[in-house]
Amino acid sequence: MSASALSIGIHGATGRMGTRLIQLIHNDPSLRLGAAIDRANHPQIGQDAGVLAGVGELGVPLSGNLVGVVDVIIDFSLPDGTLALVPVCVERKIPLVIGTTGFEPEQRRTLEAAAEKIPLLLSPNLSRAVNLLMKLVGEAARALGDSADIEIFERHHHFKKDAPSGTALRLAEIAGKAIGSDQFTHGRQGQVGERHRGEIGIHALRTGDNPGEHTVVFGLMGECLELSHRALNRDGFARGALDAAKYLAGKPARLYTMSDLLG
Repeated sequence: MSASALSIGIHGATGRMGTRLIQLIHNDPSLRLGAAIDRANHPQIGQDAGVLAGVGELGVPLSGNLVGVVDVIIDFSLPDGTLALVPVCVERKIPLVIGTTGFEPEQRRTLEAAAEKIPLLLSPNLSRAVNLLMKLVGEAARALGDSADIEIFERHHHFKKDAPSGTALRLAEIAGKAIGSDQFTHGRQGQVGERHRGEIGIHALRTGDNPGEHTVVFGLMGECLELSHRALNRDGFARGALDAAKYLAGKPARLYTMSDLLG
């Protein structure tokens, strides 16, 4: 590991994403784990984060708050946890990458206000391929207009707390903006009547340990176009988060997205 390695703090360090991030940081000589943070009452507080992640001792104990100096923090936790972390990052001028989803409008406004003081990258999905999917969905929606019936379905593991996923909602927003519609329908039940023109359906599936799938269907008379992304494991999200952290370090304060990173 280089002496100039970027020091990264992980918030939500014992979760699925946090664990994988620690493993990938351990294997990247340009990075080092600077802090591992989780809830204060976590039963493994004080234990070595590297041991918990299966990579051996790293000399970084799991902590309920930020201990030490880091160059950037990656957050994969829950909305309340993220909101508790933000003032600490603002006070210490630490860039923050947020992969947590499920924020309420008021919570998002708090994040946007924090971005006036620190560089903050907020994305419902940090995968490079998913962000390309978003671009393609926008192009398809603009080309087809409201002549296509747009339906979005997402599939995730049964541990996921929010539904639909932040990525599915962002895909709906992108398609809706392209066709001038904000008619989002979350599932259907009963005698709902004929489908309305411009309506965008969003459907959430929760199965097993699925790391994430998103499909956008453009249905026309006599033909159908589907654009989809399937995560085979969590590495696409984790590597995207690390790319975002490298990108954000040293940037001026403002709100960033993955579009900034991808150019």
